[in-house]
Amino acid sequence: MRLLLVEDDPRTADYIVRGLTEAGHVCDLLRDGHDGLFAATRNAYDVIVADRMVPGLDGLSMIKAVRAAGIHTPAIFLTSIGGVDDRVEGLEAGGDDYLVKPFAFSELLARIHALGRRPATQEQKTALRVADLEMDLIQRRVTRQGHPIDLQPREFSLLEVLMRSEGRVITRTMLLERVWDFHFDPKTSVVETHISRLRAKVDRPFDVPLIHTVRNTGYSLHVPA
Repeated sequence: MRLLLVEDDPRTADYIVRGLTEAGHVCDLLRDGHDGLFAATRNAYDVIVADRMVPGLDGLSMIKAVRAAGIHTPAIFLTSIGGVDDRVEGLEAGGDDYLVKPFAFSELLARIHALGRRPATQEQKTALRVADLEMDLIQRRVTRQGHPIDLQPREFSLLEVLMRSEGRVITRTMLLERVWDFHFDPKTSVVETHISRLRAKVDRPFDVPLIHTVRNTGYSLHVPA
């Protein structure tokens, strides 16, 4: 899984990141709530772990803002504030779980795995739409402005990942994992090659480009401002 950790205590943060990495997960560490909010709304994560008391924007406010943005990534509050009212406040703010410090890493990892296995609460979509680009997931058909677009299976999967994360940045590593099931860098230009082919079919024949390169980060599919 790809995880977001928002924790400002260096010892706690390093301990968690090391444990999650050893367990085979990718963990992005941020130490400020504003940075955490930006990352959570720009990138696709499987679980968010947030300390309540972080600088910039506290954890409660950060998760509230994430939910207000329509993002339903499961979130665990990790904090030394452990009263019943505090737990209720965290859950009502949009948290899915609440773990009080000090904690056992094995318990944190088990809770992360449990949230990662939880099925999405929203109804599974059978069609995706971004502006005039439409994807029928059952018929495996893509159209733009009503015109059919012929995609190879890997191109279809790549476009599906981008459309499901409309407006958010998807990194090259994430694409390698989700489209090619690579959990290592093959040191090839396979992502760039397929993005180029996808652009030739999805963007080039039309006036408005939807697939955008985010320099040194990855790609995003959205209508330009």
